[in-house]
Amino acid sequence: MFWNEPNNLSHWDFEIDRDWSMFAAMVKLAAQAVRSENPKLLQVLGGISPIDPAFIQRMQDLGVLKQLDVVGVHGFPLDWNHWTIHEWPAKLAEIRAVTSKPIWVSEVGASSFGAEEVQEFGLKKTAELLIPETDHVFWYSLFDLPRAWPATTRHRESEGSSYYRHFYMGLFREDGGMKLAARQFADYAPAFGICQWFHFEDHRLETAVRALRDFGVKKLRTGLSWADFERPNAKRWFDRQMRLLEPFEVTVTFCFTPEHHGIKPHHTSPPSDPQKYASFCAEMVRRYGDC
Repeated sequence: MFWNEPNNLSHWDFEIDRDWSMFAAMVKLAAQAVRSENPKLLQVLGGISPIDPAFIQRMQDLGVLKQLDVVGVHGFPLDWNHWTIHEWPAKLAEIRAVTSKPIWVSEVGASSFGAEEVQEFGLKKTAELLIPETDHVFWYSLFDLPRAWPATTRHRESEGSSYYRHFYMGLFREDGGMKLAARQFADYAPAFGICQWFHFEDHRLETAVRALRDFGVKKLRTGLSWADFERPNAKRWFDRQMRLLEPFEVTVTFCFTPEHHGIKPHHTSPPSDPQKYASFCAEMVRRYGDC
């Protein structure tokens, strides 16, 4: 999967790339590089948020979708989106109206910010609505984000409760306790996968693998960060992560620009040389594409 929420300012700086032409050029280079390494891999447009058919049409017009196999979408109607959970089928229909590519719901979830019962309802209703619609649904997420870590957002506390909902998306609390939704999740696996981002040298990795097996999860979405790849010992960490995730069908998201490769020194910036992103993607596929 190329990038994450590319039509969201928190993940791609479209103040620099106002028409997404830079994003399109980058993804096309990356898709070609990956296909030259492993033509059997499915290639996915990074899940969009908001769900916007005009963005998909733009990717079509710029030749991006011609290079890819799948379109990803994200939705959080109980927390951030301005539409109801019951509108999920209609939202997917909007995307199907502009592309014939298969659609994966690569992130969907509900926080327990207000009450665990809300998350439990969200899981049940999401399964009811989406399992008939697509064969790839990734519930976000397995673990709550630790409060000592920042949520990946530009706005932080200025978002109010919207910011803090990021910390309550897991099926497990930070202390390891199971939430109400966790007790139901096995009922929806393996039809439901999990989206779990692992931070660099994340201490929760082995616990995650055990929990995924216990739930009966087959499909996992995670990320390999281009920015993290520039850190010392990155290859050792990536190797360990991917080795432990071998039992699962893994969708790997390639995203986040190293500061020194960005037009601006920020992980959301378009790279100054998009070929470097393509080279990173190709190297990751050489290293892990047969895992």
